[in-house]
Amino acid sequence: MDAADLGRADAADLGRADAAGAGRASDSGDFVQSLARGLAVVRAFDAEHPELTLADVARRTAMPRAAARRFLRTLETLGYVRSDGRTFALTPRVLELGFSYLSALSIPEVVQPHLERLSREVDESVSAAVLDGSDIVYIARVPTRRIMSVRITIGTRFPAFATSMGRVLLAGIPDAARDAALTASVRPSLTERTVTDAEALRAEIDRVRAQGWALVDGELEPGLRSVAVPLHDRRGEVVAAVNVSTSATRDTVEHVLGEYLPRLQRTASAIDAELRLV
Repeated sequence: MDAADLGRADAADLGRADAAGAGRASDSGDFVQSLARGLAVVRAFDAEHPELTLADVARRTAMPRAAARRFLRTLETLGYVRSDGRTFALTPRVLELGFSYLSALSIPEVVQPHLERLSREVDESVSAAVLDGSDIVYIARVPTRRIMSVRITIGTRFPAFATSMGRVLLAGIPDAARDAALTASVRPSLTERTVTDAEALRAEIDRVRAQGWALVDGELEPGLRSVAVPLHDRRGEVVAAVNVSTSATRDTVEHVLGEYLPRLQRTASAIDAELRLV
């Protein structure tokens, strides 16, 4: 399974995962199921599926067509969705849903110029991400060439367990939270090299915590090598991660660790110094 397959599998699991979460949360009596289902409709759209029919949305959210239609028409009335009569697509207005978070989050603004400088130094793609449950979410990126089968943009999500930034971020949280994230993760074998065993992942994350960096070699997608280090706030807590990604055909592991890692660590130190001021 490659990264594109992963995106399709995630979409197929979207309705089931939301339903399971809804079941747990509804026990408190404070859970609004209609809001959760409306958000599931928004999440049904992604880079692989920018336009969907009513049947597509119903299938990807695991809800009846009649319910999917009501949510789509509501979102259309509010301006978050447009339709040509047959297919539906999100409008730029959905960016409002994340703007409050991004405007309050100073990390992307601080990180971006450092990533641009690092990318020029190593001539490779560099990124920053935060942890969201069992996934990482990209918050900043400077691409130099396409080295994955899927296009990575701000907001792209990958499973934390199979990524260098994810392992750095998991290493930066308490063991109980780490174990909960691993338990919640589906952990498919994305390549023949993907580590999926929970105990093996815990041991690897412990090693990452001790050494301060993570290297993932061909586990997310064949031929993709990535090294990551954490970013810290003024309290010393891990708040994000940055990485350098390259192709196994272009750079050896020794080159990644000997050349890219020291530059990445210096960049992280410079970012940390600024984050301590905000």
